[in-house]
Amino acid sequence: MNFRTVDVANIKIANNRPFVFIGGPCVIESYEKTYYIAEEIQKICNTLKIDFILKSSFDKANRTNIKSERGVGLQYGVEILSEISKKLSIPVLTDVHLPEQCDIVAKYVDVLQIPAFLCRQTDLLQAAAKTGKPINIKKGQFVAPWDMKSVVAKIEACDNCSIMLCDRGTCFGYNTLVSDFRGLPIMASTGYPVIFDATHSVQKPSAGGERIFAPILARAAVAVGVAGVFMEVHDDPDNAPCDGPNMIRLCDLKQILTELKQIDNISKQYIRTIE
Repeated sequence: MNFRTVDVANIKIANNRPFVFIGGPCVIESYEKTYYIAEEIQKICNTLKIDFILKSSFDKANRTNIKSERGVGLQYGVEILSEISKKLSIPVLTDVHLPEQCDIVAKYVDVLQIPAFLCRQTDLLQAAAKTGKPINIKKGQFVAPWDMKSVVAKIEACDNCSIMLCDRGTCFGYNTLVSDFRGLPIMASTGYPVIFDATHSVQKPSAGGERIFAPILARAAVAVGVAGVFMEVHDDPDNAPCDGPNMIRLCDLKQILTELKQIDNISKQYIRTIE
């Protein structure tokens, strides 16, 4: 079986290993808010013995509405993430949107993330790859899972094999996203770790979302077998500046992760690749 391992700080991520949790608030609102949520998630993950990578964005550049909250900006944002990473001894992940951001952001974080809408942007992919950092690439809603091999090839061409592929739903119709779980083993056939983004998968393309379905989709993905689960988490999502309807309530996270770990313990006994 072809299982590649990606090292992020002291965490080993692979499709045949226990799942890693990637989570945090959608956007950095402040140092204090981000630190609080990160510390609470860390406590939960430590209790459950689940490896944790903090995710939050310094800029939400793909907002539908020009008046939408975007975040605290690049320099202040990465400094916040770096400080939290040092204080809590946890790795951090954030999005990059432009090639010129990659070298700057790579100095502060452990993983660069390519947003779904930008997953085919060659210059961005290769600028991220050349930093030498692990890259988490979100599969665009418009991209077939088998076509992610071409995305992988763009990263590999820069001698970077620390690649993770992230599913966040597909545009199939009826004005919503649909999660096609066949795509997880298809992408896993590249050998690279596959991450399932449960909260963006319940996002409404026009506006809003349905967080009630995020744990359900996460359970299904873990049953199929994934290297990691991605969920945005907030202590008060109904009043969060962005993606509130999708985000998991912090108070619900321990139960959700407990259930996911139980499923993961079983599914990893049967994990296999497809040709």
